[in-house]
Amino acid sequence: MPGSTTPLDLTADVVTLTRQLVDIESVSRHEQEIADAVEAALQALPHLSVTRRGHTIVARTDLGRRSRVVIAGHLDTVPVNDNLPSRYDEATGILHGLGTCDMKGGDAVILRLAATLTEPVHDITYVLYEAEEIEAVHNGLRLLGESDPDLLVADFAILMEPSNAGVEAGCQGTLRVEVRTRGERAHSARSWRGVNAIHGAAEVLDRLAAYDARRPVIDGLEYHEGLNAVGIRGGVAGNVIPDECVVTVNHRFAPDRSEAEALAFVEEFFAGFEVTLTDSAPGALPGLDRPAAKAFVEAVGGQVAPKFGWTDVARFTVLGVPAVNYGPGDPLLAHKQDEHVEVAQIIRCEQQLRTWLTTPQEEQA
Repeated sequence: MPGSTTPLDLTADVVTLTRQLVDIESVSRHEQEIADAVEAALQALPHLSVTRRGHTIVARTDLGRRSRVVIAGHLDTVPVNDNLPSRYDEATGILHGLGTCDMKGGDAVILRLAATLTEPVHDITYVLYEAEEIEAVHNGLRLLGESDPDLLVADFAILMEPSNAGVEAGCQGTLRVEVRTRGERAHSARSWRGVNAIHGAAEVLDRLAAYDARRPVIDGLEYHEGLNAVGIRGGVAGNVIPDECVVTVNHRFAPDRSEAEALAFVEEFFAGFEVTLTDSAPGALPGLDRPAAKAFVEAVGGQVAPKFGWTDVARFTVLGVPAVNYGPGDPLLAHKQDEHVEVAQIIRCEQQLRTWLTTPQEEQA
């Protein structure tokens, strides 16, 4: 409804702005109010061109710089769990509330930079997108990459997912398969007349227990792969020998492997069993050899770690854009009822990004 949008004050400090964002409830699929507020605030800035797709907002500078950087964050949160509105504890410097960590502190940094950097040394594309916390079919960054890939063209991208204000480069890919064993039903009183499929799954579990993780080094970072059973189902009734058992296996693979290569490895690992792919997403190469990435890492302290887990940085890799995760908040606090963030991390992220984005590129070399 016109006039119903809660206004955002982009002249406020980054902590106050974080609170403003947190206090706009934006559970996935209900981002209209926050997207309206973000769009209205950015539309008022003459140095930016603003595009909206659904509840995803893109704001861009067009200064003719020789490089472009994307800085992105999602606007949605997981469902409310008696953790709104925000609450600031001045004694501890902790801001509590849904989304403080994941990831409205990062969003506030994006908005402050968008509002105040009129002459950055790189052209910048700011992306604030919808529906990251739910099924990928709804993900605003994915949809934007499909509808308007030109809006995401860049030399480097920063996804402001919580990373304790440190750089986590790239991310692992992930896939899930079902490994199926088959048998023959029989009455459990005459079990020898059948073949127990659950017993047959023992070899699947034995292979997993003996798995030796690959640890490739990419751009100086050691990634640690994983192959684990995450579910098992089977059984017909208490007096029936089961004729089928399914072990669900998750494989986290380093970003030097494609999805096809990771699947081929899993199929070979479980040779002799039926293997069905149920879900897959690519990893993201860190791209730390790119000039913009090198300068960014130096600007924020020179320390970088590999990302263990999957994030939307992988969507940039698909588009040929190297990306890192960098944002305030401890990722272990994401989705918890007592979600919170150290305000010092929000302030530090803003300051470090501002320094990097305003230092002449020849001084960064």
